[in-house]
Amino acid sequence: MPGATTNISIRMDAGLKAQADELFSELGMNISTAFNIFVRQAIREGRIPFEITLGNPNRETVEAMLEAERIANDPSVKGYTDLDKMFEELKR
Repeated sequence: MPGATTNISIRMDAGLKAQADELFSELGMNISTAFNIFVRQAIREGRIPFEITLGNPNRETVEAMLEAERIANDPSVKGYTDLDKMFEELKR
């Protein structure tokens, strides 16, 4: 059974709050419920329940970028500068 509740106040950019309200509404909840879910999950995991980064790509993305670079520099890989020609060849 839940214990006593308390109020908290969070300052947030108005546009960000509007986006959050819209998202959570689509998920069938309000921002208070979403925040409670976040806090419960953080307590359950003993950490912020998602990775916080500086926007650096993860290992999988770095590998994909390196593969794309390798393919782009491989003279044996056919490339296209004309999308119509590419789609024409794909249809064959």
